[in-house]
Amino acid sequence: MRLEEHLAGCEPGLANLILRIAETCKTVKKGFASRQSCSDTENVYGEKQMALDKWADEVLISDLKDSGLVRYLASEEQPGVLTFDSKDDFGITMDPLDGSSLIGVNLAVGTIIGIYRGNVLVPGNTMVGAMYVLYGPLTTLTYSVKKGVHEFVLDDDGHFILQEQDIKIPEGKIYAPGALRKEYLPGHLKWIEKLEADGYKIRFSGSFVADVHQILHKGGVFTYPGYKGKEKGKLRLLFEANPMGFIVCQAGGAASHGTGDILEVMPENVSQRIPIYIGGKREIALIEEINRGG
Repeated sequence: MRLEEHLAGCEPGLANLILRIAETCKTVKKGFASRQSCSDTENVYGEKQMALDKWADEVLISDLKDSGLVRYLASEEQPGVLTFDSKDDFGITMDPLDGSSLIGVNLAVGTIIGIYRGNVLVPGNTMVGAMYVLYGPLTTLTYSVKKGVHEFVLDDDGHFILQEQDIKIPEGKIYAPGALRKEYLPGHLKWIEKLEADGYKIRFSGSFVADVHQILHKGGVFTYPGYKGKEKGKLRLLFEANPMGFIVCQAGGAASHGTGDILEVMPENVSQRIPIYIGGKREIALIEEINRGG
């Protein structure tokens, strides 16, 4: 079954938006070979931008603006929320190319999208949908519109074909930990030690979207915690935590900032960072218990 057929029962505007993004991501993938150098600019976070980051951002913004479906758009590469004239009122958050520094060593990277009705500076649990495209040995698209989590693979004819329907995160003993161990805060270190004592194995590539994709399929947990000097964490609430947290929760998992549900957090600004724990409910319950003094 093709993606457009799978979306047939979805609200038409939302289905058209997902299909539009899917088509644009095919264009993004084609740019990998010729745009691997660093640019001479930094993004809003002071991070050196890859030429491919800037190009992917420009391609997605241009196409979403032209779609007539999107009124508000927040990108990790932009300092504020963009507004467009639109016949519809969808709001989009996006990380145009998560993990782009890994392209030069041929590891998987991806595009992450959150979809709202209207304003994007609202809690993640108000999303109407989320999706990500993973560019690896296969190009896959995973989406949810609150009716399960479904994965598609790009075939040789350029069509996204259903690969797995209604994904449920299994129990597993994988953990993907960001930050340096010497900088862990006490509660987080205690949690890590409990996972290790229980036989969990590290699987961490440095690409957030790829690592969470693995957790979605194999179980376990991804974390990039708050740590010494950056107690508010490294990853971004709007562009990374909320869309991927939404998808994992729709697959029966959980997403936390260490003491509560990430999807309940009211964003303070587009660049807000947050500690992240995403994966199985058991692992998330354990970190929240520890951080609450349990």
